[in-house]
Amino acid sequence: MKLTVWTYEGPPHVGAMRVATAMKGLHYVLHAPQGDTYADLLFTMIERRNHRPPVTYTTFQARDLGTDTASLFKTSCQDAVDRFKPEAIIVGASCTAELIQDDPAGLSEIMGLTIPVIPLELPSYSRKENFGADETFYQIVKALSKPQERTARLTCNILGPTALGFRARDDVEEITGLLSDLGVDVNVVAPLGATPSDIARLPAAHFNVLLSPETGEAAARWLEKNHNQPFTKIVPIGVGATRDFIAEIGTITGQKMKIDESRLRMPWWSRSVDSTYLTGKRVFIFGDGTHVAAHARIARDEMGFEVVGIGCYNREMARPVRALAKSYGLEALITDDYLEVEAAIAALSPEMILGTQMERHIGKRLGIPCAVISAPVHVQDFPARYSPQVGFEGANVIFDTLIHPLVMGLEEHLLTMFRDDFEFHDDAGASHHGGKAKAKVEAVIEEPAAPTDDNIIWLSDAEKELKKIPFFVRGKARRNTETYAAEKGLNQISLDTLYEAKAHYAR
Repeated sequence: MKLTVWTYEGPPHVGAMRVATAMKGLHYVLHAPQGDTYADLLFTMIERRNHRPPVTYTTFQARDLGTDTASLFKTSCQDAVDRFKPEAIIVGASCTAELIQDDPAGLSEIMGLTIPVIPLELPSYSRKENFGADETFYQIVKALSKPQERTARLTCNILGPTALGFRARDDVEEITGLLSDLGVDVNVVAPLGATPSDIARLPAAHFNVLLSPETGEAAARWLEKNHNQPFTKIVPIGVGATRDFIAEIGTITGQKMKIDESRLRMPWWSRSVDSTYLTGKRVFIFGDGTHVAAHARIARDEMGFEVVGIGCYNREMARPVRALAKSYGLEALITDDYLEVEAAIAALSPEMILGTQMERHIGKRLGIPCAVISAPVHVQDFPARYSPQVGFEGANVIFDTLIHPLVMGLEEHLLTMFRDDFEFHDDAGASHHGGKAKAKVEAVIEEPAAPTDDNIIWLSDAEKELKKIPFFVRGKARRNTETYAAEKGLNQISLDTLYEAKAHYAR
């Protein structure tokens, strides 16, 4: 087993926590050892929630393993019901507690509780976080939803948004407004903000909007089969997808949908001369399957980028992502090993990365701009401002998200290029503060740059010239030059070697 600091997905009980934390009136009793409560930090620190998740841990210790841990679970379960008075509870075991086989589901059934108890069977050693969320929500819907008369007005449910979802809060607000413009009211949003009583009302809607397939598809399919509720297959991320989503709503409802694009600002820029700077930029896209598919379309069809790599970490989405990559003439990278992702990015040398917080750090190490477009994310991706990903306003936000790293990177490159200029070198004073530029003193003795590997070092004049190459191709230029030097048997790269390598690869 490889010990790693980073992980794209946690164990499935973290997915269950995402659903429980998103809902109200629901409590999660988790059979877990002391130490597994670390998951609370994901919500209170990263998502910046103002209260801890509604989870009670049994927190058994090593000394408890020789006694009756089953009784410890039953006591914790009863205490949680008495203290928090939830409408319903879900019960399960963490990956560690699963090994002692106490069977929380069976134990809770014989306790005679007066509220619904929903057992979770989450295989911790074969499935992961998104599966845990999807399965948990499905079991809750299956247990609590009841046959209902359809609402008098045309309504839908919004399914899938959970706690720790990527911009889920703002996406719900944006999609609710978009649906209202189309004449569709929202019956229930679940699991985010829903109570067990709301879950019971799900079948009253005419159809479902599946906003997050990773965490809501199983429930949507069950409602379609058992309550005759069709659900949308298109996630409205990007201009084209939003238009297709609106058309899909029209097909489901049999009504003519009017599209209001008055808030959409992205197309005007696409027609401007500045947009040509981004045309053809090579991008690598990695994240959860839904956001990868959406951003591949945005990157190629709406931004004019060239997609050179596609992949996802959640294996449940492997098949559609592989099919998508094939349609782009690429082979999909399906892995949850960030080192494999870093190796793929280094080999392709893209000019931009669209990914998760892992790829943001990979980009920093490789000197490649990165825009975060998918969970897992960190605290900066839960902004205080309104920042949706779906709908036309979401398209505006994504446009900013994608171009800013490139534009800021260009600014950094220009500052580096002109660092030796009279006004811009490091010793020049700030002009708006009345500072005066001073002559920059050059070092008389040039020391070789640090070696890049065991055999080749860069001389300072070559290293200085390399920094003048635009940031988005600098890594490729460095590797090509080092390869050229190795083939020629050189252990130092001078300015002449750099130019010779450039001429060699330009042929």
